[in-house]
Amino acid sequence: MADSDDVLKLENQLCFPFYAVSRLITRHYQPLLEKLNLTYPQYLVLLVLWERQSSSVTELSRILLLNSNTLTPLLKRLAAQGYIERTRSDEDERRVMISLTERGWNLRKEALGIPEKLVASLEYSEEDLIALKKLIDPFLEALKK
Repeated sequence: MADSDDVLKLENQLCFPFYAVSRLITRHYQPLLEKLNLTYPQYLVLLVLWERQSSSVTELSRILLLNSNTLTPLLKRLAAQGYIERTRSDEDERRVMISLTERGWNLRKEALGIPEKLVASLEYSEEDLIALKKLIDPFLEALKK
């Protein structure tokens, strides 16, 4: 009977290490992002926009795995900071498009050093981090299905 009780021990849960890593890595980002007056979710939105130039709210929601009720206030704050513009799509007025302002593009220059500083703060080799990401990516894709 003791074996079946082990399944409910925190140390035996697959989910807990992922939860803990997420929280702790976000904590490592915090001091780097505070200098830019950004939260981690705002940084994620900007990463997508720096790559794509613009995106619909629906696409951002899908890419970042964020519900629209989480994403919408975050986008409003980024707009208030002058980093993004929210406009209705010409093809479909129900579709809200998000694009970077000049100020949002300029912020990219300030953010360029963040990945390197984050890796340095982890005291983990870049090669090991790349290998870890290659291991996690297929698992994440499987979970999305």
